[in-house]
Amino acid sequence: MEREEEHVMSEVHLGCPPALSGPHISTFTVRLVPFPRVHGSQDEEESVASESEILEFDEDGDLLLRRSNNTVRIRIQHNITSSIPNVGLQVWRAELVLSDFILHQALCSSQFHGVIALELGAGTGLVGLLLARVANTVFLTDRGNEVLENCAKNVELKFGLLNCQAAIHVRELDWFNCWPPQSRRIREDPCTPSYSWTPSEIEDAENATLLLAADVIYSDDLTDAFFSTVEGLMSKGSTKVLYLALEKRYNFSLSDLDIVANGYSHFRNYFKDEDENEGIESVSTSNFVGKLIDMSQIPQYVREYERGDDVEIWQIKYCGPKHEASVTQG
Repeated sequence: MEREEEHVMSEVHLGCPPALSGPHISTFTVRLVPFPRVHGSQDEEESVASESEILEFDEDGDLLLRRSNNTVRIRIQHNITSSIPNVGLQVWRAELVLSDFILHQALCSSQFHGVIALELGAGTGLVGLLLARVANTVFLTDRGNEVLENCAKNVELKFGLLNCQAAIHVRELDWFNCWPPQSRRIREDPCTPSYSWTPSEIEDAENATLLLAADVIYSDDLTDAFFSTVEGLMSKGSTKVLYLALEKRYNFSLSDLDIVANGYSHFRNYFKDEDENEGIESVSTSNFVGKLIDMSQIPQYVREYERGDDVEIWQIKYCGPKHEASVTQG
């Protein structure tokens, strides 16, 4: 008799129908910020107004009424529960926090405008879709056909509604395999799965300047694989910055006889905090440096969720020898 696979549920889904299995649609109210306009360009107010006039219809063709102040109701397809390997089918708190960060940066600066970006563990694709409003190219990466198909469905449903400007590619990326993807994963003919990479896409990903990740820190083995992939990406091509959002998860430890966040501690061992003189001792601290983002400065653009005090966003940069050598030679 096969053992039934353990299922988990995101706190974001509390209140959803508990007995419902399979895909579910949740609606999030998002305050979409207008794009910063180039001084002297065509009527700014007209551009912002046209953005606020985008209409959304439900599956029956009925108009979904939008709220004022440039808000839009975004319908995201997800599962209410999932097995641990398929947690990308759910919406997680850190995903919504990182969405707030992306929207705020798009409003306050041109930092993300025209970038090539790659999201690791993209899940439902919400973060990348919001970034696609200002970026040039966005790669949404995850693993497993079920997660990738759900992500691609959300891209299909929301691309026009969010006025996305970027080319969006949903691609498979397994952190337990070395970067770049093996040749057998590269699409060479129409019969190859649609979530595989072309050689030119791998080159574009290596020339990305922005990496994103949300709620990918919950297993030490997965954290190790994640940073291995990040190092493979950051040590090649353009200089990159990673913005990683996570939620500290606490458990009672018999060895410590206390409530601890061991997964978070393992994550912190991978980089030196640039705001601390001594940093954190680790075999890997020489390769990455991190800075904690002040969340009090990031307004909440996405409604229908509570941030809590255990969600953080880290800015992480690579400072390994390969990167230093490439910068010197460049």
